[in-house]
Amino acid sequence: MIFEAQLAQPTREREQQVLRDCVDQAVYAEHMGFDRVWAVEHHALEWYAHMSAPEVFLTWVAAKTERIRVGHGVVCMPFAYNHPVRAAERAAMLDVLSNGRVDLGAGRGATLMEMSTMGVDPSRTYAEVEEALRMIGSMWRGPEGDDFEWHGELLQISPPRTILPRPVQMPHPPLFLACTKQDTVKLAADYGVGALVLGFAGPDQVRALRDLYDAGITARSGKRFVSSRTNDHFAALCPTIVLDDRDEARQVGARGQRFFAQAIAHWYGGGPPPDEDDGTGVDEVAAIAAAEARMVAYLHEAAVPVAPTSTEAFHVDHGYGDHRDAIAYVERLADAGADEVMCLIQMGTVPQAVCLETIRQWGEHVIPHFRSRA
Repeated sequence: MIFEAQLAQPTREREQQVLRDCVDQAVYAEHMGFDRVWAVEHHALEWYAHMSAPEVFLTWVAAKTERIRVGHGVVCMPFAYNHPVRAAERAAMLDVLSNGRVDLGAGRGATLMEMSTMGVDPSRTYAEVEEALRMIGSMWRGPEGDDFEWHGELLQISPPRTILPRPVQMPHPPLFLACTKQDTVKLAADYGVGALVLGFAGPDQVRALRDLYDAGITARSGKRFVSSRTNDHFAALCPTIVLDDRDEARQVGARGQRFFAQAIAHWYGGGPPPDEDDGTGVDEVAAIAAAEARMVAYLHEAAVPVAPTSTEAFHVDHGYGDHRDAIAYVERLADAGADEVMCLIQMGTVPQAVCLETIRQWGEHVIPHFRSRA
C-alpha cells in the first residue's frame, strides 16, 4: 500500500484523524498479508497530501508491526529538502529499529509550491537527486561501514566522517526512484535502482514503461550505477477499492480518484482546486470524466499544451469493484510486467471503513490468489 495522507476539507481535526487512520490501515495491512507499505514526502500541498514527515510515520508503523516492509516512496532528495547524510542517517536508524525492513526511494519533490517553500532551485533537482543517490550508495562501503569522504560536483565531505548508525541491510537499504516520466524510468535503469511508476493510464502504459526500463537495463554499461548493489525492481500503482457491492466500490473509487486527480492537476499543473461537493447523488464515473473535460478546457484557455500525461490521472479503469474485478486488474498489471503493485486505497474522500474493508478483501481474496500462483 502507498500512503499520502490525502485529505479533503482539511481541518486540523480531520488532519489528525487521517494520519491516525493511515497508521491503523498500515498495521491492518500486515495482518492481512501485504508485503510493504510506502509513504510519500510532500510539503504544503493542502487538499492533497499531508504526509510531510514520512520518516516519523514509518517509524510509528514499524514499531507496531513485525514483518511488513516500510518504504520511503519517496524522500525528496534535493539538498534543501534533505541533506543526503541526514536522509541516510534516518533511513539507517529506521533500518536498525525495524530489523532490516526499510526501502529507500528518491524523488525531486517537483511541485513549485514545495520547491519554493523549501528554497529549492528547480534547475538543480535532477543533479542533486543523482548525487544524493550516489552518496548514499557509497556511504557504508565495508562490512563495518568505512569512514565516508565525498568529492562530488555539488557537495564535498572532507576529511572522512563516520556516518552512524550503520544499517542492518548492507551496504544500504534497497534504492528506488520515483518515475513520473519516461525519462526518469530510463534514469532508474541507468542508475541501477528500482522504478516506482504511476501508470494511471492503465496496464498498456505500465507495459510501455516496463519495456523502457528493460531496454535501459539491457543497454546500460554500469558507468552510471549509483551503488555497488543494483536493484531492478519495477513497482506500479494500483488504485483500488474492493467491496461486495461492485457498483458501490466503483463509485467510491471514482470519487476518491476524482479528488486525487484534481489535486494533482491543481498542484502540478496549476488547475483549479478539487471540487468541494460531498458526492451525494453524483454519478462519480461521469463526474470524473466531466472533471477531465474541465481540466482540458482550463489548459487550452491558459495556452498550455494538453499532453496525454496532463489528464491521465482522470482515467478510472483500475482495481475498483468486487474481489474478482481486483484480481482481474492485477493480472493485467502482472502481464504488463509489474513486479509489485502499490495499492492506492487511502484517497481523500474514501471513508476509513471502506479503506479497512478493501484491505480485508485484498487479504482474504486477492493476495491469496497471487500467493498460490507464485
